Amino acid sequence: MSSQAPAHEDAHEAHHGHSHGHQAGHGSFKSYVTGFILSVILTAIPFWLVMGEVFANHVVTAIFVMVLGAVQIVVHMIFFLHMNTKSEGGWTIMALIFTIIIVAIALSGSLWVMYHLNANMMPMSPEMMKNMP
Repeated sequence: MSSQAPAHEDAHEAHHGHSHGHQAGHGSFKSYVTGFILSVILTAIPFWLVMGEVFANHVVTAIFVMVLGAVQIVVHMIFFLHMNTKSEGGWTIMALIFTIIIVAIALSGSLWVMYHLNANMMPMSPEMMKNMP
């Protein structure tokens, strides 16, 4: 018998934590419940901000909703997709960083497009509306 580790791992050993290679994070009941509660809270707060008209300025409300949406994406990735710095040799944290960058680009681009559509496609003043046929 050789004292060297085998070139490949037994699936049974890898599943039960006796693996010598990459370790994937496994969620516990507590982590799933924590993720669920955070998701509910991060959904309820923006709903309350919009429906309750908490802020007089709609831009402030939009910023809060976008930030809470981005936080919710990160919560889902950590608590439900089990992304951490130890899994897969750190590559899952790289996926998390990449996702954060893509989400930031998508959110800022969406806001930019919506703002410019509103500013450029809806230029009518109340006086111009009076003169409409």
